[in-house]
Amino acid sequence: MPTSQPILLRALRWGIIATVVLVIVFAGIGWLVSDTRGLMGGVIGAGIGGLLLALTVGSIAFANRFVESPSYIIVFFVIVLGSWMVKFIAFIVAAVLLRDQPWLDPTVLFFGIISAVLVSVIIDVMVIVKSRIPYVSDAS
Repeated sequence: MPTSQPILLRALRWGIIATVVLVIVFAGIGWLVSDTRGLMGGVIGAGIGGLLLALTVGSIAFANRFVESPSYIIVFFVIVLGSWMVKFIAFIVAAVLLRDQPWLDPTVLFFGIISAVLVSVIIDVMVIVKSRIPYVSDAS
């Protein structure tokens, strides 16, 4: 495995923990703002945001399993770019399906997704800043 693998797994672990916390927090905020509609918007928004963002780190960590393959670079980019396409399509489908649902508060949904994105970026930056990877790693 590449030396970056533990860092990716640490970011994934913290991202999952943050998503669970955000789901709980936005469920409470949503409930206070607009009862059941807000609760559903908060849970779904934070959950979608966390899931879509964890997909990138997870795809990179998964693609690193093929590091010994002679076509590693191709496999790596197919997996990572494929996950980005899945994320894009999933986001569009979710936005279209959830657009005018009467049981959902779209404002709480929006703020849940935005908060999950911001928290994920902060976690990724903090994990990378605190990591100790040599400038030349995995050299043979």
